[in-house]
Amino acid sequence: MQHIAIIYKRTRPDAADLAKDLTRWLVERNIKVYCKENPDYTGVTCDWQSMEIPETIDLAVVLGGDGTLLSAARLLERRPIPIVGVNLGGLGFLTVISRESCFSQLQSILDGYYELEERMRLKVTILRDQKEIFTHRVLNDAVINKGALARIVELKTSIDGSHLTHYRGDGLIVSTPTGSTAYNLAAGGPIIYPTSRTIILTPICSFTLTNRPIILPAHVNVEVEVGERVSDATLTCDGQVGCEILPLDRIVITAAYSPLRLVKTTSIDYFEILRSKLKWGTY
Repeated sequence: MQHIAIIYKRTRPDAADLAKDLTRWLVERNIKVYCKENPDYTGVTCDWQSMEIPETIDLAVVLGGDGTLLSAARLLERRPIPIVGVNLGGLGFLTVISRESCFSQLQSILDGYYELEERMRLKVTILRDQKEIFTHRVLNDAVINKGALARIVELKTSIDGSHLTHYRGDGLIVSTPTGSTAYNLAAGGPIIYPTSRTIILTPICSFTLTNRPIILPAHVNVEVEVGERVSDATLTCDGQVGCEILPLDRIVITAAYSPLRLVKTTSIDYFEILRSKLKWGTY
C-alpha cells in the first residue's frame, strides 16, 4: 500500500489529533497520506465536492464511530477502495479496531496480514407518479417511519411482484446483514452474519402482532407502496440521509451492484465482537 486516506470524525479534537499522529507514522514508512475531516453528509443534500478522494488511494482508514464509517462508505460507494475503521465512538460493530491497538493493527495490514470482507449494500429508490425522485445506496438500512405525532403508516409490500402483506404500525426497516445489529436489532430483528447476502424486513411496532421479521434472498426486488392516508412519513438511509415520502409513493429496494470492501485483521473474530458489544455471557 503506497497511498492511504485518513478520514476522521468532524468536530472531534481527539480524532484530529490521532489523524495527525497516524499521518506522521505512515509518512515515516514512506506511505503517501491524504488526510481530511469527513464532511457533513446528513440531511437530504450532500456536498460531494467538498472531499475528492484521489484516484491512487489503496486504503481508507476511518477514525470515529460507525456513523463516521457509514458516511465514508457513501463517499466511496462507487470506488472499490477497502475501508478499515478505528473506533473512537460507542458500540462500534463496523469500526472494530480500538484506539489503543490501531498502530499495531495497521502495521499488520501493511504487512499483508488481513482479509477483505465484502458487505452487501442496498439500492433504494423512491418513485412518484412513475418518476424517480430519490435514489441512494445504504450499507446498514433503509427505514420508513412516521413522525412523532403522525398516525399509523400503512405499507403495502410485495416481493418480486407477489404480494407479501400490508404492514400497519410505526414503520418498516429494510436491512442488510451488516445493519442487522443496528436499528433492526433494537426493533426485535435477527442478527445475520455480516457477509451473508440477505435482505431483512422488520416491522416497527406492528399493529398486527403476527407480523414478524422476514429474511429474504439478496436477489429479490422489494417494493413498498405508501398508503393513501399516510402523512408526515420519512425514508431514512443509514440514519443520515432522509427524504419525505407521500401517499402512493413506491419505494423499490434491491441489492446494490457494488459491495463495500471492509478490511479485517486476522486477530478480529466476529463472534468475539458480538460477545463484547452485546455483553453476552456477563453477569
